Amino acid sequence: MIGNLDLLGALLVGLAGAGHCIGMCGGVSAALSMAIPPARQHFWGRLGYLLYYNLGRILSYVLAGALVGGLLATTGELGAGKHAIAGLRLLAALLMIALGLYLAGWWQGILLLERLGARVWPHIQPLAGKCLPLDAPWQALPFGMVWGWLPCGLVYSMLTWSAAAGSAGKGALIMLCFGLGTLPTLFALGGLADRLRYWLTLRSLRLAGALLLIVYGLHTLVVGFASL
Repeated sequence: MIGNLDLLGALLVGLAGAGHCIGMCGGVSAALSMAIPPARQHFWGRLGYLLYYNLGRILSYVLAGALVGGLLATTGELGAGKHAIAGLRLLAALLMIALGLYLAGWWQGILLLERLGARVWPHIQPLAGKCLPLDAPWQALPFGMVWGWLPCGLVYSMLTWSAAAGSAGKGALIMLCFGLGTLPTLFALGGLADRLRYWLTLRSLRLAGALLLIVYGLHTLVVGFASL
């Protein structure tokens, strides 16, 4: 089950992960910028490409959330279904704490998830090249959908959370909120909000977000144990 607190937490992960997003998606944003025709290298032209790119990226997140949420929901018909979902809830809480520790710069363990995903990524990345050149803004949509599967510890953590949501719709909703939380950073990377990029990467704000994630993870851990 998910509530408003879960959705708010998912949004927070997207916002607090600004520094990580800049490191992970900086190259993608540069590739997108270079693929935009010179005639569209102005604010409104770039805005169109960024909107379609981020729509595609978030659609991939939503699809992944629906898949894992729906997959685990089907086990609810089995005797072990409830325990499986409770176990995933606990795992999601631990990953949330690990994510908070990573964002604060205190522990890098969450990067192990990215190394696992990196083995699959070389088979997906060539699809992005087939989307180029981006002659029109709408062509950035499939480009963004491919890059939405980029190995990312934040995304993997949220997918675990989606798996414990209890249904495909709820899993998709969690990933939607997470994706919306990443939008300010991605627009800043796209050159449309340079001042915002400065604020998003402030050490104090990142630390505050990390602490909130750790507290929320501990809260989820307590709730998860109570439901066993």
